[in-house]
Amino acid sequence: MLSQIQNICILGDGGWGTTLAILLHQKGFTVTLWSAFRDYAFFLDKNRVNPKFLPGVRIPKKIIITSDINKAVEKTQVVVLAIPSKYMRLVLRTLKREVAIEEIHKKIFVSVAKGIEIASCKRMSEVVKEELGNVKLAVLSGPTIVKEVSQNLPTSVVIASEDKKLRFLLQDIFMSERFRVYTSDDVIGVELGGALKNIIAISCGIADGLGMGTNAKAALVCRGLVEIARLGVCLGAKRETFSGISGLGDLITTCFSPYSRNRFVGEQIGQNKTLRQILKNMQMVAEGVPTVKAVVSLAKQKNVEMPITKQVYNILYKGVSPVKAVRKLMLRAKKEE
Repeated sequence: MLSQIQNICILGDGGWGTTLAILLHQKGFTVTLWSAFRDYAFFLDKNRVNPKFLPGVRIPKKIIITSDINKAVEKTQVVVLAIPSKYMRLVLRTLKREVAIEEIHKKIFVSVAKGIEIASCKRMSEVVKEELGNVKLAVLSGPTIVKEVSQNLPTSVVIASEDKKLRFLLQDIFMSERFRVYTSDDVIGVELGGALKNIIAISCGIADGLGMGTNAKAALVCRGLVEIARLGVCLGAKRETFSGISGLGDLITTCFSPYSRNRFVGEQIGQNKTLRQILKNMQMVAEGVPTVKAVVSLAKQKNVEMPITKQVYNILYKGVSPVKAVRKLMLRAKKEE
């Protein structure tokens, strides 16, 4: 079936979408990159650089760039959804409005978004199924700092799908000698690992901004992983998924990398910047900022204890000072690990 896949569309012109477009082009596929903004699509097509989201990286001339979503998906067999979680439903509804549902159902969809919808508390695969119906669907996640992937530095990810043949097909499509792809049937675990680690990365950034040292940061990573797995298992994920590439691997990368957007947000908070100030000066989306709202709501619904997540929420949205939040975490009731 791999020989039947020739055309791939990336919906989303952010750093990750652009990087995946280049990666798949290098593998020999005909790739179309879709931008939601007509003027920016024209700029990308003319200049072949993406200064907002992937500065310094050339976009090959053979990659087709368009803001016409119908044209973007028209001849493609695979559609990669590289859309920030808060815009995913809107883009899917635009797709439904512009493309016949019969054509949509012929395509394979791959979500690479790492977030949870605030209003519904749903994962991106759930949003896709809700909007498009029972399409062929997989998710791709893992420790993927865009700057490193775009420089062809070794990276490993996970493709998850309930359909065994589909995940093996997508493994072949994405895998290269610099981009190793594992497979999993745990869609819930892979998605939650990618979304929830952003919240813990914000907490680690706050620790960096406060100058709290490596000991504190290690504790946040370890106890943060416990929180992630606790909620994940409650929602139907496999516990072991959170110890793998899309769980612990992604968590470590996002908490420690100087290129991590979520860690950066936390660091700025720790240095007494307001969330409004930070986001105003950021081009790229830090998914943990909106996702923490949904996760706090989910944790409350499911009666799952997530103290680090709760304090990140309190700092971002309730005006609690980072120092006070740390004190609350340190003085929680004594317990076994």
